[in-house]
Amino acid sequence: MRASFAIHSPKMSSLPRGVFSISRTRVGFLRQFSICQAKPSQQFILSFFFLFRTRVGFLRQFSICQAKPTESGLDGSLSFRTVPPNLLAAEKEEAKAVLTLFLRKQGLSNAVAVRTINKSDLFIDHLVSRLHFVHKARYLVGRELTTLEIRDALVPFLESLLEEHGDILVDVVENFPNPPVKERTIAPASLTNSTINSKKLKAMARVSEIGPDGQLPPHVLYLIDLGMDLDQIKAMTRKFPAFAYYSLEGKIKPVVEFLLDLGVAQADIPTILNKRPQLCGISLFENLIPTMTYLENLGVDKRRWAKVIHRFPALLTYSRQKVKASVDYFYELGLSSESIGKILTRCPHIISYSVDDKLRPTAEYFRSMGVDVAVLFHRSPQTFGLSIEANLKPVTEFFLERGYSIGEVGTMVSRYGALYTFSLTDNLIQKWEFFLTMDYPRSELVKFPQYFGYSLEERIKPRYAQVKECGVRLLLNQVLSVSDLEFDKALKRKMKKMLDNQTPTSDLATDMEQLGL
Repeated sequence: MRASFAIHSPKMSSLPRGVFSISRTRVGFLRQFSICQAKPSQQFILSFFFLFRTRVGFLRQFSICQAKPTESGLDGSLSFRTVPPNLLAAEKEEAKAVLTLFLRKQGLSNAVAVRTINKSDLFIDHLVSRLHFVHKARYLVGRELTTLEIRDALVPFLESLLEEHGDILVDVVENFPNPPVKERTIAPASLTNSTINSKKLKAMARVSEIGPDGQLPPHVLYLIDLGMDLDQIKAMTRKFPAFAYYSLEGKIKPVVEFLLDLGVAQADIPTILNKRPQLCGISLFENLIPTMTYLENLGVDKRRWAKVIHRFPALLTYSRQKVKASVDYFYELGLSSESIGKILTRCPHIISYSVDDKLRPTAEYFRSMGVDVAVLFHRSPQTFGLSIEANLKPVTEFFLERGYSIGEVGTMVSRYGALYTFSLTDNLIQKWEFFLTMDYPRSELVKFPQYFGYSLEERIKPRYAQVKECGVRLLLNQVLSVSDLEFDKALKRKMKKMLDNQTPTSDLATDMEQLGL
């Protein structure tokens, strides 16, 4: 096992000479660390030595000789033998998930990340041992860690390794505990489906395994009682293998009962768990409830939690830091707490957007068009989840090519934020071509861009046909935005006014009678 940290302890002076030797080849970087001739009675002191280590570099070698194993663990954490096998397996799956996500955030493809995980069993064991070290007190009282606690314990360590080793991080992970000799280029490797999916298949087999009593695992039976079938459970486990190792009483059942108490319909539980099985790995009292309280203080309607969670259950699985970073940016845009609360209630998935990679660049794009970004964000937050290159720029170019100025396009999106959410081929182009057949100037779309939000076949064409048939003129918003009753009234008023101006007084009564006016 590799040790990456060390401190000096007064107790070390009591050890006999020869217990350990350290040789350095450069300051801050230990080349060799060997522990030999240690008697069993001295091992606890050595374990204590590594328990409170302070990082000074990446250790090249770490060997322990003639020391009998104890339950304390040589790295100061609990020995794997003291942790129930099911819990240990679950922790390894969680650690793999954290490492996979971390590697993908560094730009690696999913295939390369999976390959690295499959070659890094010793490093995964090391990550689990760190969990035992960081949360030793909780293991001693038999308390399971939540997904967020595992993530918060491991991500800072991975970030420190990335800062130290940079581009050779993958080599460090794969070759643990032996560091790489030289840098090499990370090249994507072609993996067979069986290799990529081995972890998923193992988890799927676990949830469908029949026990000695002839029954499926307890948590699977519980989910079936909630309305899920085995195929759904296996599909969910394939998406998130760690779920197969969650305990019923410790994780799944408390979260489900909490959701039911919030008013979530039992029929909606399978949908929620399918969308975000990680929800069951979150601590109720340390994460879920505090996060909900924080969001309620921002203005999220507590009476609508059932709908919010059903719409986007991942909202409650994000760390407080992630949520706060997004909320801070909303304030930066000029939104009030009341507006933020309404936005999160209506569109909770806005939290999933990266501030630096998505929200800020999109805001700058619209700001360059003269758009009041705070107003747009309040009216249509979903617009900020669109790709600038794939969605926003093509729509802007579409209108510019048809003679509109950038300022007019900015006015259109300010008045109708959803404008950019429509497909060019399936919506904008078709409706634009029909608009050209209507007797309106192009400036009418600047005044009423909501035109693109109405159904061409069910609203626009039928109503415009009625206007043409009656021989009157109505503003575009009068044709489309009013109810059928109000539309009929508007037509009759226009026809009456037209008749008043064109028909002699003697014939007016007859015409009005024919029109039913």
